[in-house]
Amino acid sequence: MFLLCWPVCCFLLAFHKLACGWAGHDVSKVICSQGLSECTVVAVMPFAIPESDAVDVQTLTAKVELCCKENTSCTLCLLMEAEIAIHVDEDMAKRLQLRQDNEEDTKAATISAAAFVTLCYKTPPTFPACKRVDFTVTPTGLEQKVAKISLVITNPAAVSFSSIVYVYPSKAMHLRKEIVSPSLNEVCSQNRRKPIKECHVPTISSVINQKMNQVELKFAGESNMCIQYEADGRCQSWERKTIPLHSVIPCLCLQVWDDDRRSQSCPFKNVGFLEENVWRNLTASVDRGRMNDKGQMLLWNLTAPCRLEGEVWPCRWTLPYICTEIEGFRQQLVNSTWKQNRNMLWVKKGVFENINLQLSTCVMVLLRNGGLHLGPFCSHQTARWRWNLLAVAVLLVIILTALILCLLHDFIKKWASRSFREGCTKICSKGHVVLLSPPDVHNDISEVCGLGSLLRSQGFSVSVDQWSRMEQCNLGPLPWLHSQLLHVKNLGGRAVLILTRKAMRLVQEWSQQHRQALRAVSGDGNLPQSPYSDVFMASLSLILGDKQQGRTGERFLLVTFEEDVARSAGSLPEPFQGLHLFQLPSQMKTLLCELTGGSKGEGRRRKDKGRLEMGNTHAAKEQYTYSVNILEFKDIA
Repeated sequence: MFLLCWPVCCFLLAFHKLACGWAGHDVSKVICSQGLSECTVVAVMPFAIPESDAVDVQTLTAKVELCCKENTSCTLCLLMEAEIAIHVDEDMAKRLQLRQDNEEDTKAATISAAAFVTLCYKTPPTFPACKRVDFTVTPTGLEQKVAKISLVITNPAAVSFSSIVYVYPSKAMHLRKEIVSPSLNEVCSQNRRKPIKECHVPTISSVINQKMNQVELKFAGESNMCIQYEADGRCQSWERKTIPLHSVIPCLCLQVWDDDRRSQSCPFKNVGFLEENVWRNLTASVDRGRMNDKGQMLLWNLTAPCRLEGEVWPCRWTLPYICTEIEGFRQQLVNSTWKQNRNMLWVKKGVFENINLQLSTCVMVLLRNGGLHLGPFCSHQTARWRWNLLAVAVLLVIILTALILCLLHDFIKKWASRSFREGCTKICSKGHVVLLSPPDVHNDISEVCGLGSLLRSQGFSVSVDQWSRMEQCNLGPLPWLHSQLLHVKNLGGRAVLILTRKAMRLVQEWSQQHRQALRAVSGDGNLPQSPYSDVFMASLSLILGDKQQGRTGERFLLVTFEEDVARSAGSLPEPFQGLHLFQLPSQMKTLLCELTGGSKGEGRRRKDKGRLEMGNTHAAKEQYTYSVNILEFKDIA
């Protein structure tokens, strides 16, 4: 027994929660007429409602109207007014007669009866919501035997604008009334002082810009928008603020919404020149067929962005450019017979039955709006030769292209070989390149990484100080630099210093401090040791050491990405005088040649300390574009 009752109990509990949830959205207020007292209203479930024998509902009237309260927005209210008949039993009648005979009798004066009335409402297809009005019938009510109850439900559940609402007393279903709530347009058109939230819908405006061949859309806030062909067509989401003018047609409508509020506008209905976009986008297909009785028929299919009204008829060729109508087969294009496909286009299909296909495989279309004749549209068999001609033309183009490439093969081969040799793309030997960045290179880190990536793609072994911060922290700047220069010695290559304006000022200050330190040499002949904060500054002492040994420019060279630094090459700081300076990206090809072939020989020949040889010859001023590929940096400890 318990197992049988358990599902029923669960269903009743769920239904009770659902009913209470619906009823929890509304606010109920009851007003009782003279003869009733202690009137209260409670929400009850719409089934198994107990009946009260003391009263009966005789008439019931209801309506939905807009209620406005102070400091709040207006909302919908359901007003139900019931006239009830009060039944007096024999005991009450005797007590009532006694009260009339002796009004001073205290017991007789307190004659009363507790009763209730249940009123329900629902909107399809939701569950009903019921309100039970409890009250006490006073002696006045017992004498009158008639009373009225007015129930006001604010924000009734599932009732919105233009909703159909059924109201009825639970004890008298024959008194059920059907009412319709006011429409949103009707409510919003009224001049009310109180705000109505639903009337404040987002708006959209459109401006046709014929110079830009587009329609510009403007709507406020973060509203969503969609476009649709015809007001009752499917709406497709649209996120751009412009629409190409060739896609705009008179039946194009715009919808914009924010939360639950939505507005629709069709602003292009009366724009005459947009009619041309409709028939330009109209397509027709014609095909042959046979009926069940082996009769012939001609199938036609029209596709257009808007529903069109007009006529369609078959025709036959009488002159080379005239298709004459075949009488008795004309069909009407009716607005209501079009159907929309998945591409939001409207499709109209038809058939001409019992037609001689030897006379006609074409149809003509007359558009009622403007009296425009379109066609003839003919069966695809008649135009098959055009596709064959197109295939032959494509084949001829392919053959001619192949012949031209064969004739120019030797010329292309010689040109590619000469460019390959002149551009130093044929690299005989590769080496190791160390890229050292000044402390202020953080703003142009992408250029440094791009240079490292380019050199690595050319076959060099590349080390960038920005990529090796962990090793520098473990070894120290100067030991890490010595280890990289050892790779340069074994594999060939150079240490490349990135030169910037701030780097030049830092090197000038370092030179002055170095000269002061030389003057203040201690008695034992040793210079005071100072730590190096980065490998760029640590390389300066090694550059001076190479100059003292007559090996200027053998291990180090300079590059810059700044034009003003390249122009001031004659006034470089003392440690950099005599080093080779390249401006990137204009001298990239010269830099690649220097790193591959001529680094050691030319470095030994450059022993004049006061002379700076710029590698930018006039022939090497062509632009060389390289992609900046930002690589992942190793974590800086």
